[in-house]
Amino acid sequence: MPARRSPARPTGARPEALFQPPPERQPLAARMRPRSLDEFVGQEHLVGERGPLRRSIARGHLASLLLWGPPGTGKTSLARLLAGAIGAHFSTMSAVMAGVADVRATIAEAQDRIALHGTRTVLFLDEIHRFNKAQQDALLPHVEEGTITLVGATTENPYFEVNAALLSRMRVWRLEPLTDEDVATIVRRALEDEEHGLGGPLGPDGGVGLAKEAFDHLVNLAAGDARAALNVLEGAVALAEAEGIRDAEGRVAPRLTDVETAAQQRILAYDRAGDGHYDTASALIKSLRGNDPDAALYWLASMIAAGEDPKFIARRLIISASEDVGNADPRALQVAVAAAHALDWIGLPEAQYALAQAATYIATAPKSNRAGLAWWAAVSDVEASGALPVPLHLRNAPHRGMKQHGIGVGYRYPHDYDGADVDQQYLPDELADRRYYLPTDQGYEATLAARMATREETRAAAKAAGRTPRTPFPTPKATHHAGDGIQRTREANRKKLAETEKRDASD
Repeated sequence: MPARRSPARPTGARPEALFQPPPERQPLAARMRPRSLDEFVGQEHLVGERGPLRRSIARGHLASLLLWGPPGTGKTSLARLLAGAIGAHFSTMSAVMAGVADVRATIAEAQDRIALHGTRTVLFLDEIHRFNKAQQDALLPHVEEGTITLVGATTENPYFEVNAALLSRMRVWRLEPLTDEDVATIVRRALEDEEHGLGGPLGPDGGVGLAKEAFDHLVNLAAGDARAALNVLEGAVALAEAEGIRDAEGRVAPRLTDVETAAQQRILAYDRAGDGHYDTASALIKSLRGNDPDAALYWLASMIAAGEDPKFIARRLIISASEDVGNADPRALQVAVAAAHALDWIGLPEAQYALAQAATYIATAPKSNRAGLAWWAAVSDVEASGALPVPLHLRNAPHRGMKQHGIGVGYRYPHDYDGADVDQQYLPDELADRRYYLPTDQGYEATLAARMATREETRAAAKAAGRTPRTPFPTPKATHHAGDGIQRTREANRKKLAETEKRDASD
């Protein structure tokens, strides 16, 4: 009997280790990766002295996890350091380039590594949100069994982009943007490091001297992205070196203009399709609602500078004008709609004035959300009770015969009464006493509240007196009821049509 063959290994291209060019060919950001957790800058809440990740690896334990944060905050470096700290083999894979076959090949290697050497494997999967459902599902059993320790990295919200089944097997850790102090520490280290940075053989001869003004500007424009800061620094050094700009000590000395040229523009941590989009929009709306025109202008400027669709901004302003200002200042809606029209007419950049005008008007206007609350209260009753019948006296009665059935009978025309108001029921019988709109004392809504209170008092007084005063103003007399004339016209048209059809049939 022939011997049984062992199951074939999964086919497919095995992921090769990423090619490592010689140090002098690597970008500064790659050369300056931290080599231990003590060199790692930022994320104190995770890897600080009492951070959960540091305490976990101190016990030799590392569970599958997902690092979620903006670019340049150290996700890749942290994954590599965590694997090294527990003595695990570190495999890396990009979800942009890899497929299911690559995942299976990596799993097979991890199984061999455990069986032959007892070595764990940490698989770092960059841009994990780019994996589709089938690719993510291929990881499930191996993560659950512990064949690999999966460390995913993403800049997108994992609760929307990663399958729930995979997410339940991983711990999500949120990485925050680096502070200016953190970025300054990293830039300063790159300038001084003689082995890997710009202070030794890998940098320009004699090192690099960065003036305080240029240094501060570099740190400021990085906006918490260490990789961006180092890339701009490297570009600025190349520009200064090409022009032979050196300081008194013979070091290459990039100027402020070199930093600006290398950066081209401020690096904005904003993604029109991701969390940056929604977070900034949320900040704008909450600043408008919170009566802070300065913050509203800042977030508005951030969105415009990042290339946000200005029509999206105009829509947010219109919504805020109704939702948060409402009847406290009805002009806010007019201003917001006018700004949207101005945007259609003239576009950017000129329409920035109109958007700024609307934002500051809304932010400084009195606030009331009672119109919106009243709307949702009415919607709640509609959903709870369905379509209730319209009271008979409110129904349309275009034909005299309908009044024989009580339709339209008893309706009192408000303009016939004093104050153009008369007490009668407008809601369905089941909701006759329901009140939805309860205005505040803010802005113009205080006028509305006073008007409604006066009307209620007048109605109550008329009811107590047993009479409703008629309007003192004379009204023009009509020779006939307008509805009757319309009805006679309809009947004449129908008669003519019938005669025409009869004549055509006889012909």
